[in-house]
Amino acid sequence: MTATQACCDENKLLTRRGVLGRGLAAGAAGAFAGLAGEGLSTRLAYAAEGYTGDTLVVLSLRGGFDGLSAIAPIGDPDYYRARPAIALPKSQAIGGNSMFGLHPGLAPLLPMWKNGSLAAVHAVGQPNPTRSHFAAMEEMERAAAGTSLRSGWLDRMLGLSGATGPLAAVAMGNAMPARLFGGAFSDVSMASVDSFTLAGESANRPMAASLRRMYATAPAPLAGPALAADAALTATASIRATAYTPANGAAYPATPLGNALKDVARLIKAKAGLAAAAVDCGDWDMHEGLGTAVKGQRMYDNLFETSTALAAFAADLGPAGMASVTLVTVSEFGRRVAENASRGADHGHGNAMLLMGGGVRGGTVYGTWPGLAAGALVGGDLAATTDYRAVIGEVLQKRCGFGSLAEVFPDVTPGAFGLAAARTS
Repeated sequence: MTATQACCDENKLLTRRGVLGRGLAAGAAGAFAGLAGEGLSTRLAYAAEGYTGDTLVVLSLRGGFDGLSAIAPIGDPDYYRARPAIALPKSQAIGGNSMFGLHPGLAPLLPMWKNGSLAAVHAVGQPNPTRSHFAAMEEMERAAAGTSLRSGWLDRMLGLSGATGPLAAVAMGNAMPARLFGGAFSDVSMASVDSFTLAGESANRPMAASLRRMYATAPAPLAGPALAADAALTATASIRATAYTPANGAAYPATPLGNALKDVARLIKAKAGLAAAAVDCGDWDMHEGLGTAVKGQRMYDNLFETSTALAAFAADLGPAGMASVTLVTVSEFGRRVAENASRGADHGHGNAMLLMGGGVRGGTVYGTWPGLAAGALVGGDLAATTDYRAVIGEVLQKRCGFGSLAEVFPDVTPGAFGLAAARTS
């Protein structure tokens, strides 16, 4: 199983949002059963008519991404002492600088690194780190440590964005973020654009029209989500009416990640009002067999498949399309600095994030590097010198048009790295 073919088992847990997204394809009863009572947290989207910032794409690398392999600290001698078998040799780094080198599995993204539309931030992490997938993912998506907030940070961001309409916020693909969109804003989850249909709908069986009549006089807590679901179905129907062909020779891999990113690009180019999209890919939990930096090894192949999908996404949108898109990667935690006896790495803390887009000031690695000497580690982990929320915060301010982020990331100061250019229109 590869990075784009699997996700952590934790992300396969059935959620109301997942029931909704798949229920729309499976039949009306399943589609609308989750829209009452507690199901009000199962919200559907409203397009971005009042939003003028970048489309923000959040790619969650589930399982604990090893930033020390992807953006390797080749200038730190302690890196090679800690990882004698799996460290990236300096001779195999394909980009970067004297301190950091890009893993050769990221080769499809090297042109973006060179043209300045791909960047990395190293030694990032979250407060109160844990090595539990469940707890770390929940806190990463809630992003409000030390508070009683239960909503997801992307939900809070969208609630302040001015976005309205059927397709503003979409979780695309088979794996859905459990908490990222949790809260008062409305979003839609779908396995794909083409599969997001009401099963049984036909000229002879106008099920959607019947449901509209059924909910026309229903109380607002029932009618609102039901009619929003209907609006999302109508919006995607118009998009599905035309077969989609990627532009600029973009060749998406036939993987879940490739398919999901292709559909995100499809929504963006259809001008469907997409303000934010969440996409997941997994199989980064490499306790064993992480491998050396050559084809056929687990980390290499996962990075290559992931970067191939990302490169296709950028090519499909083209420079003009990417000018209004920012993609960021997040992962619940990193890996320990020292390799284990199985030539893998166990759950750790400090990690690396990737940022891609027309407004990204790329071709470099941002952040404060703490070093990998024994005295600099925190419990055997890379020390996190940058809060991942500060990185996203800078993107929200520079590219998404936000001022204060107090309601999105409480008690967090947005970064001042200069990693993104301020959007001018």
